[in-house]
Amino acid sequence: MKPNKGNICIRERDYVYEFNAGNQHLVLTVPLKFPVQENISHLHGRLMLLHNLPCFIENDLKQSLSKFIEEETIKDYDREAEMALEAVKSGKVDINQLADTWSKAYKETTLEYAKPEETSWDEDFADVYHDLIHSPASETLLNLEHNYFVSISELISERDVELKKLRERQGAEMDKVMQELGKSLTDQDVNSLAAQHFESQQDLENKWTNELKQSSAIQKQEYQEWVIKLHQDLKNPNNSSISDEIKVQPSQLRESVEGNGRIYEEQRLLEESFTIHLGAQLKTMHNLRLLRADMLDFCKHKRNHRSGVKLHRLQTAMSLYSTSLCGLVLLVDNRISSYSGIKRDFATVCQECTDFHFPGIQEQLEIVQKVVLKARAQRSSKSKRHHGNKESGIEDKSKNIERNQSNILPGEFYITRHSNLSEIHVAFHLCVDDNVRSGNITARDPAIMGLRNILKVCCTHDITTISIPLLLVHDMSEISFKRYWQGRKWKWGENQQTESTATCHTSLVRTYNES
Repeated sequence: MKPNKGNICIRERDYVYEFNAGNQHLVLTVPLKFPVQENISHLHGRLMLLHNLPCFIENDLKQSLSKFIEEETIKDYDREAEMALEAVKSGKVDINQLADTWSKAYKETTLEYAKPEETSWDEDFADVYHDLIHSPASETLLNLEHNYFVSISELISERDVELKKLRERQGAEMDKVMQELGKSLTDQDVNSLAAQHFESQQDLENKWTNELKQSSAIQKQEYQEWVIKLHQDLKNPNNSSISDEIKVQPSQLRESVEGNGRIYEEQRLLEESFTIHLGAQLKTMHNLRLLRADMLDFCKHKRNHRSGVKLHRLQTAMSLYSTSLCGLVLLVDNRISSYSGIKRDFATVCQECTDFHFPGIQEQLEIVQKVVLKARAQRSSKSKRHHGNKESGIEDKSKNIERNQSNILPGEFYITRHSNLSEIHVAFHLCVDDNVRSGNITARDPAIMGLRNILKVCCTHDITTISIPLLLVHDMSEISFKRYWQGRKWKWGENQQTESTATCHTSLVRTYNES
């Protein structure tokens, strides 16, 4: 008897089968290890073939073998049960601990004994918000969100003004020091002043960051409590103050000041729509809208609270907890952060309005970084186990992953959820390399493969509308345009060369002929 790795005792027993062949009496003895892991039919076939047994004993041998294995297995179970009972009777096993283990096993595996699932606060709030946004109180919710947005935007404007003044003052101080360099001051004095300036900027940025976080947290708490209270009041038919509570008061809407420099100018959109059908037998219909716009225009809130803006925001809010979500593809580098490029601009837009339903953009990015590190560790351990079967190119790739554990590869993407953007619920951050800018893209390029995976996620998670940068670039220049469209004559205005991006706004509308 040998103990196995899984605390299973392996016992070896001889299976004996006797049969007559003419005048001869033959005995078959086969050693078997219990518990038997092999299929009985396979074991029976191997015995017949290995020992060249006659065919007339085939059925009897199979019945005898099955009966022997069943009886010996039951004996082992009985023996283990007797040993377990003796351990309980002698006090070697704690009865309370054993009962807790059995109770936990029943609750986790048997639905009858499982505890009913309790809804979380987020789920309850989502149901309440979904009910209110489809009620007469929807306009009141949007007005309150707009007031909160204006409040945060004013704080951001004050922060920008204060940081600008600090940089201007520090720039003037540095110019004076540089003029005295070599006369009464040395390089050490310049470095010391630069360090002081950097610390001052960091302190001021940290101060405003903490103030914005605190304001957003207070707004989120107030908003959620007010939504819950309003929903409870609406359920009470005897409450006569409901009509006054949800009545729209235009004078209460906070409008932004025209001179603060943060008004988003509305440009006339150049757009064209198409309807295409894809598929050989089962065709699916897709609505394509090609328009000239900046990708972040789908995320930015407008401060002027006009009817058109409110309709866009109302549509986004009503579809927040629905099967018609809207997505956006952002082309980013391999670092999961919000410190440069379009990632910084996107994070700035997200921070201008408090997200009342999901974590902030920085919190979501921190979660993504943890998941990436965990996935990289699992892949690294798996590649080490199969290191001998790896090709040289794959080995170089795995080494690159080990050197940059926190970075993602071209073609990979991460997802962030938002309820505070103008027309977007989900943002896909797709990692691309320099190949998309050079125009040397093939069907197997990582960016194309990543885009395919994004479309798969959209189809499986009820994202019916997605905005994609045309030609997979955010900054459309005349040079990059000619690389794709040689031989075609286009006239570009000065304001269209670098500041605008052609965007493919795709609506994945599926029409199945179920009949």
